[in-house]
Amino acid sequence: MRDAATRVVKRYLNDLNGTQCRDLHALMLRQVEKPVLEEALKFCNGNLTRAAELLGITRATLRKKLDEYGIAH
Repeated sequence: MRDAATRVVKRYLNDLNGTQCRDLHALMLRQVEKPVLEEALKFCNGNLTRAAELLGITRATLRKKLDEYGIAH
């Protein structure tokens, strides 16, 4: 995963072609977090408790994040 993230960040920064970039950290988290949550839910067949455990977060935090991203649960 680290190598993939490195490639993506390098490509993004190169694609900026001199344009100013701000808040790269938050941008990356927003882009990655939603699919991670979705795939964890799928892997756990929609079971929030198991998905939260898999992700290493509480069930309440998972529910909050799902609501933030508009992911049905």
